[in-house]
Amino acid sequence: MHADFLVVGAGIAGLSFAIRAAEHGRVVVLSKGKVMESNTAWAQGGIASVLPDGLRDPGDGCDKHVADTLGAGAGLCREPVVRMVVEEGAAAIDDLTRYGANFDREAAEGGFVLGREGGHSHRRILHSKDTTGREIARALVEKARQTPNLELLEDHFCIDLVTTGKLGAVSDDRVLGAYALERATGEVRVFRADRVILASGGCGKVYLYTTNPDSATGDGVALGWRAGASVANMEFIQFHPTCFYNPAASGPEARSFLVSEAVRGEGGVLVNSSGEDFTKQTDPRGSLAPRDVVARAIDREIKRTGAPCVYLDVTHKPAGFMKGRFPYIYEILLKYGLDCERQPIPVVPAAHYQCGGIVTDDCGKTAVRGLFTIGEAACTGLHGANRLASNSLLEGNVLARRALDEMLRLYPPGKAAPDAPEVPAWEHGDTAEPDELVVIYHNWDEIRRLMWDYVSIVRTDNRLRRAAARLRNLKREVREFYWGHRVNADILELRNLVAVAGLIVECAIRRKESRGLHYNADHPAADPALCHDTVVRKF
Repeated sequence: MHADFLVVGAGIAGLSFAIRAAEHGRVVVLSKGKVMESNTAWAQGGIASVLPDGLRDPGDGCDKHVADTLGAGAGLCREPVVRMVVEEGAAAIDDLTRYGANFDREAAEGGFVLGREGGHSHRRILHSKDTTGREIARALVEKARQTPNLELLEDHFCIDLVTTGKLGAVSDDRVLGAYALERATGEVRVFRADRVILASGGCGKVYLYTTNPDSATGDGVALGWRAGASVANMEFIQFHPTCFYNPAASGPEARSFLVSEAVRGEGGVLVNSSGEDFTKQTDPRGSLAPRDVVARAIDREIKRTGAPCVYLDVTHKPAGFMKGRFPYIYEILLKYGLDCERQPIPVVPAAHYQCGGIVTDDCGKTAVRGLFTIGEAACTGLHGANRLASNSLLEGNVLARRALDEMLRLYPPGKAAPDAPEVPAWEHGDTAEPDELVVIYHNWDEIRRLMWDYVSIVRTDNRLRRAAARLRNLKREVREFYWGHRVNADILELRNLVAVAGLIVECAIRRKESRGLHYNADHPAADPALCHDTVVRKF
């Protein structure tokens, strides 16, 4: 199948790009599962933006949003990128409302209701109750399906990108398209495109406990890495402080249910089993400190007391507040037997957001010609060592618009590209169907457990060395399984998981200090000499 633009991923970044790109050529969007299974659709809190005068919190402004972002990023943000994203925030909101996203307003035609989250100095979070991501995803999917020249293919798992280098070219390495598994038939299709966008989200499923959907297996980073793009800052994995803790409940919803940071922004307080606000011992901002600070405070308190969790207390709020402001959270908790207006919510940290990724410029351009990466899979310099809450949805839309503009400038559709080799059809060869799925599931479980035990909120040199040694063996086992069996979605996800886990560990080993989301007990202080990105290049 030929396309002018091939988009891998159907969250806010991928669909924002695709809808605009369809005005300039044929667009194909590949979603490895259903389009509403993205990290975008699972986002609760909101999207941060400084709105025009009269619509924003008095005293707020772009300079303050920039300062908050730089403060959270612990010295590693690229300030020009931060300023660019923040200053284009209002245009991003205009885009989303034009596509049909409904954010909460004071009245039918009134201004937006703005929330506040940890690390923000002002109220600047637009939301749609506590299902903002789902509302944005709904609007984008509906708009995409109505857009001429745009084909949205669900259940198409991108296996690998095709580049001239992979086909034997010695120079001028550029992207030619991709191979993708059509899950319904088990066949592998060839998608030919000179312009490819990776927008397939993060890697939360590399950890045992995560707030992410099952689809978050680091596919974009793995695809870009294997295609020859550089990767940076993968040691900075953000752990959301407040994942609902209920070991007796069954099902993925109960195990990974996020209690939005906006709950703390509206007055929720983290306390221990004795009702003490322990977070202020770590930071004067207490429960509203940035996520890395709060997550480590919870981790420390759990280890100090031996308790299985801490609690998010909103019982001091007026009756009906949670049900009105956070109806989704209220109803899910009630479903599991907890009335959060009467009982504190048991919470633990869980892997939430990947701050590093494929190295790009401020337009999403990678080192591979024709290949762009946007959204959570990219490392643009916005997040630095720690993402400021609700900046990610904003980045997804802003970088989508900038990536399209740059792509049209560098590689305009209709302009003949230099002669390129034909992309050969995929050959399954003599590989057999997987006969022992238990091997896949065992390796999947082992990766996630070793990453949780050795490479999570608090790390040590010894734990990182142990993780690296075991991952080397797992990579070999996964490689043998990939080449020895007919590909399916389970094998592909396992292949991507082990690749991304290895990149996280390699970056973490290189950073001999503690900064932002990376805390190494053997190097507890920040080292000014290491105030730079951790860049890993594939040779």
